[in-house]
Amino acid sequence: MLVCFTSSHRTAGFDLLDRLERGAEAVTAAIREAEGVNGSVVLATCNRFEAYLDVDERELASRGADVSELVGLVSGAAGVDPTELTQGSELLTSDAVAEHLFSVSSGLESVVVGEGEIAGQVRRAYTSARKAGTVTGDLERLFQGASRTSRGVKNSTGLMTQGRSMVRLALDLAESRFADWSAVRVLLVGTGRYAAASLAALRDRGVTDVAVWSRTGRAQAFAVKHEIEAVPASGLAAAAASADLVIACTVAPAVVVTADIMREAGPAVAADAAGAADAATDAPRRRLVIDLGLPRNVDPAVADVEGVELLDLETISLHAPLEELQAADDARELVGAAAAEFAARAAERDVEPALVALRRHVFDVLEQEIARHAGRESAPEIERALRHLAGVLLHTPSVRARELARDGEAAAFVDGVAAVFGIDVSAPLAVSDEESNVSEGGLQSA
Repeated sequence: MLVCFTSSHRTAGFDLLDRLERGAEAVTAAIREAEGVNGSVVLATCNRFEAYLDVDERELASRGADVSELVGLVSGAAGVDPTELTQGSELLTSDAVAEHLFSVSSGLESVVVGEGEIAGQVRRAYTSARKAGTVTGDLERLFQGASRTSRGVKNSTGLMTQGRSMVRLALDLAESRFADWSAVRVLLVGTGRYAAASLAALRDRGVTDVAVWSRTGRAQAFAVKHEIEAVPASGLAAAAASADLVIACTVAPAVVVTADIMREAGPAVAADAAGAADAATDAPRRRLVIDLGLPRNVDPAVADVEGVELLDLETISLHAPLEELQAADDARELVGAAAAEFAARAAERDVEPALVALRRHVFDVLEQEIARHAGRESAPEIERALRHLAGVLLHTPSVRARELARDGEAAAFVDGVAAVFGIDVSAPLAVSDEESNVSEGGLQSA
């Protein structure tokens, strides 16, 4: 059974999401070792923490347990109070899991509805789990379905092609602070994907004066690649002092921009269109710090430093624009249809053991008849006729099995096979290539 533990900006505050992000590695390890969990994919982004699991219901039932144990497991691994976690999360099961993931990967559950970065984040979480060997067949189908759905939404509705993201929303909110973006000096703290996205968004606004600092020593390589200035590892405070705008977007496990660093930087000085300080007025103005990191890259105490304004994820999310209703409605229709098809295909797989058992029964009888006619001059013609007949006879039951499954009546087919043919379908049987061909419309004559 598929299960999803989800805690996002819709259910929890960013403080809880921050702690879950810090404990992501421990939670992932704990889930992989949990009894009854056959497979897992963990998705951690700046506004959500989710675990998608393939759970063995029978194993859980044998221990008198259920999927609610997952909340306690996450709570213990992340060091979060279980009551707080319960109030800030949801547990989804079965068909609801697919609809949720398809919505998430299509940008419909994001702070900025339709943002395009989430599809890549979902894909990377899935790829990471595959490398770790924790993706089962059901999880594979789930995440492949999510990828197809997000592409369909992007191509059919345009919802994910607007270039909207947390980065661009943050800069939209900063618009009123800077009359002339070409005169703004920016310091990027970090060299990852968000730093690259931030730089692209800044350049779209006309920013040309950008420096980058990295705690991991990657600033020089990033600067050369993107043709900006690199700040030495020891130069963070000095770089912050000369910047009008500081954008922090690293994956650091702890804050890197502290209140002391910003106090040392002091207030920003008004600049003219060329970027130089206005000596006539020497007018101080507030320096803006944007924290796009989760865990936080910036100490919240920075907001109390004189001359500094802090814009963090929580503040940014409060100003998220309303979704474009028509595009979002169209996208939700596509997601709903994709989720329904995923559920229908999953239901079809429920009748597969009975279909395999029925095919095996028919082919056993078939082989006996072929053997009985062996040696006769007409044996090849008899064999072709019998195989064709087997295909014809099995075609209708195969079609009906899937129709019943899609209507939620898989048990009717299973019970019917057992009652009419006396076949025990309690355990799945391996299916040969020849038998599997029957499900696609019948055997071809040899």
